[in-house]
Amino acid sequence: MTAVTAGDVLQLVRDGEARSRAEVARLTGLSRTAVAARVDALVEAHLVAETESPGIGVGRPPKRLEFEAGAGLVLAAAIGRSRAQFTVCDLAGRVLGADELEQEVGQGPADVLPRAVSRLRALLLKVGRDPADVLGIGVSIPGTVDPVAGTSLNSAIMRGWDGVPIAPYFAELSSAPVVIENDTNAIALAELDAHFTRYQDALIVKASTGLGAGIVAGGVLQHGARGAAGDIGHVKYRGAHNVPCRCGDSGCLEAVAGGWALVRDLTAQGREVAHVRDVVSLALEGDVVARRAIRSSGQAIGAVLAAAVTLLDPAVIVVGGDMAPAYDLLVAGLRETLYRDATTVAARDLDVLAATHGADSGTRGTAVLALRRVLSPRAVDDRLGLNIAHPRSPLRAGA
Repeated sequence: MTAVTAGDVLQLVRDGEARSRAEVARLTGLSRTAVAARVDALVEAHLVAETESPGIGVGRPPKRLEFEAGAGLVLAAAIGRSRAQFTVCDLAGRVLGADELEQEVGQGPADVLPRAVSRLRALLLKVGRDPADVLGIGVSIPGTVDPVAGTSLNSAIMRGWDGVPIAPYFAELSSAPVVIENDTNAIALAELDAHFTRYQDALIVKASTGLGAGIVAGGVLQHGARGAAGDIGHVKYRGAHNVPCRCGDSGCLEAVAGGWALVRDLTAQGREVAHVRDVVSLALEGDVVARRAIRSSGQAIGAVLAAAVTLLDPAVIVVGGDMAPAYDLLVAGLRETLYRDATTVAARDLDVLAATHGADSGTRGTAVLALRRVLSPRAVDDRLGLNIAHPRSPLRAGA
């Protein structure tokens, strides 16, 4: 069995499983001396604080171990096709500052990323923190990503981004590691601490300018063999036959159900809309054409999701993205075709829920991405200067 390290002990403290040195010893089997060495290292690194516990009964009460969430920061940048959102968070994921930036559709990394760095630098200044406090940076973008190379991967919808390393743009702001993820998977990460305390198997749908799905199986986010899992927007859909898609092909689900397609259709019908958020606003104000368009989008999405539900048998579908404020309209259409076309067994007890964090789901999940990187046992031990092999934590064998 691999030795329990200081990083493993920090994980126990963060999860609330170990609140004293005695509890660390009980959970890990470490000797009192070994526990002291690991806890002392965490205290010295300002990752854990020991506070006096309220006295109960006779004798001196044990000191309480508390995670020092203010010991550092993570930055999150959720970059979409027409909008980018930013947050500064402490190590518990609490948002200290937030900002967003509207941008022209189709801009490349040389235009978008320097502005993202500028906004994050301004946010740090606004919350009174220094770039030296940043321990990690999370970035989410639409389309398939290569997390090892830190690039967009063969994405037809992110023209000019393919193969361009993202991390170097942030080097002038911080030397902290930069972690890249797909935007829908970022929403899934945001849900892992919310709905997924009850659900271990889920589909997370992002209905925005584009369409995507995140897959959670057994409580673990699935990426697939090439990181392309969940790209439902470009699945062929009978109702979109011969309709051109922005990817260059035709017949894709997005061509009739994506936010950009709704904008196209409503513009053709005389509505002044520039983004799917405008379509949603019209629908919520009672515009019949906009309401019909969003419900129709839900019907198309539900028809495609029916096959995924039958194949994967999730317990819940979580809906987020820019169409989510019109949740009732969108999901009414989605339920109609989903329950009609999926097998009875797979759909019988299936729940459909709104994303927990609404419009902030992208930045929430992107912050979780960075926190997972910088607070993993391996990363913590590396920070403490402990050269320890981590083939798999004995405390998290199922993670």
